[in-house]
Amino acid sequence: MCVARGADVIIVGRTADALDAAVSELRATASKDGVPPGRIHGYPCDITDEESVAGLVKTVLAEHDHIDVLVNNAGRSIRRAAVNSTERLHDHQRLMAVNYFGAVNLTLGLLPHMVERQSGHVVNVTSVAVQSRGARFGAYAASKAALEAFSDVTRVETLSDHVTFTNVRLPLVRTRMIAPTEAYENQAGVWGVDKAASRVLHGILDRPRNVNSPIGILAELGHRFTPKLITRVLHQEYLMFGESAAALGRSADTDDDESGS
Repeated sequence: MCVARGADVIIVGRTADALDAAVSELRATASKDGVPPGRIHGYPCDITDEESVAGLVKTVLAEHDHIDVLVNNAGRSIRRAAVNSTERLHDHQRLMAVNYFGAVNLTLGLLPHMVERQSGHVVNVTSVAVQSRGARFGAYAASKAALEAFSDVTRVETLSDHVTFTNVRLPLVRTRMIAPTEAYENQAGVWGVDKAASRVLHGILDRPRNVNSPIGILAELGHRFTPKLITRVLHQEYLMFGESAAALGRSADTDDDESGS
C-alpha cells in the first residue's frame, strides 16, 4: 500500500531468499490513481543481534539519508498454556528477543536520528492479545505489552522532539503465523492481510496513539467493567479449545505452534 502511494520503502528480513521474493513482489505493485510506485529496497538483518542492527542503521542512513517512519512488524507467536511450559522458559525468551528486544533495538538505533531531525514516527504492530489477555497466549501477549509500555513512555519523552508512536493492535490475521492454530484459523473474526495492512497504513498516516479493533475494544471494556465475567468467558474458551499438537508433544516438530515473520 505504501509503495503504491509513491513511498520509498525499506524492508528488512533474516532470510535472503524470502527478502528477495518480497522485494520482487512489491516492485511489481501497480501504481495507484496514476501515482508512480515508490522504490523498494531490501536489507538483510537479524534484529535480535545488536551489531547487525547497528550495521543496518548505519548503512540505511548512509544510503538513504533519513527515515521518516519505522514499522516494527517482525514477530513470533507461541500458543501454549503456562502449565505446559514449565520447562520451556526459552519460549518466553525467544518471543521477547524478537517481539520486544528486536523492536526496541531498531527503535533505539533510529531514535537519535529522528530526534536530530525533529521528525519521526514509530509504528508497532502489536496485538489484540494485549487487550484480551486470552488463554495460551501469555508469552506472546507479554512481549507485545512490553513493547507498548516502552513506546508509551518514550512517546512522553520525545513529545517536544516531534517523534511519535502508534500501537496497531491487530486481531488474528490470516498468515502462516497462525496456520498451526487450527481452532482459530477459519474463524469469522480472523482478518485478511489487506484489512490488516490498511490498519497499519492508518497508523502511518494519521498517527493515533492506538489503532484498535472492535473485538479489542470489547475485551478491554470487559476487563475494566466486568472482570469476573470476562475471566469466566475466557476460561470457558480455554476449556473448549485444546492445546496444539506441538504443545502436547504429538508433532514431529515440538515448536510447530510458532512461527516468525
